[in-house]
Amino acid sequence: MGKGRLEAFSDGVIAIIITIMVLELKVPHGATWADLNALGPVFLSYVLSFVNVGVYWNNHHHMLHSVHQVNGRILWANMHLLFWLSLLPFTTGWMGENDFLSAPVALYATNLLMCAIAYATLQRQIIGLHGNESVLANAVGSDTKGKVSLVAYLVAIPMALLGYSLPAGALLTGVTLIWFVPDKRIERALSD
Repeated sequence: MGKGRLEAFSDGVIAIIITIMVLELKVPHGATWADLNALGPVFLSYVLSFVNVGVYWNNHHHMLHSVHQVNGRILWANMHLLFWLSLLPFTTGWMGENDFLSAPVALYATNLLMCAIAYATLQRQIIGLHGNESVLANAVGSDTKGKVSLVAYLVAIPMALLGYSLPAGALLTGVTLIWFVPDKRIERALSD
């Protein structure tokens, strides 16, 4: 079957996720800079999550350019990814509302870990259908950046739980930044 509905549905869900996240930004009840300043952690968590969702959308978009067809496994793997992405507004809100304390940061890191696992699962399902010599398989290669991200998330969870929530948050931000620059592997593979 074709990939058009999968792309359209995914784009719609991701747009809703971003909309829900921005709706969590509440207008301050005062008119001073201090009132606005109090929303700093909420805004910072929103920015981090917005960029993370953008990274997933960008990479999902590139990955689907290498796809010729989809099957039921790919559809369910994509739903698995969308499920974990759809929890980002909740974990983002909890982390921001609680000033990046340990448990919220650990849950946020767990959410990002599950998004990464789901993305890797989707990637494996696409490669499974299209073969180990497919454009995607060749572009991904050993996926060092993906593996480094998984390890960083796995380190950030206990780090936050042990009371080092700010260093854990910095680690999560670092992972986001390494993915912020669009991944050119698939673009290069498609242009060959």
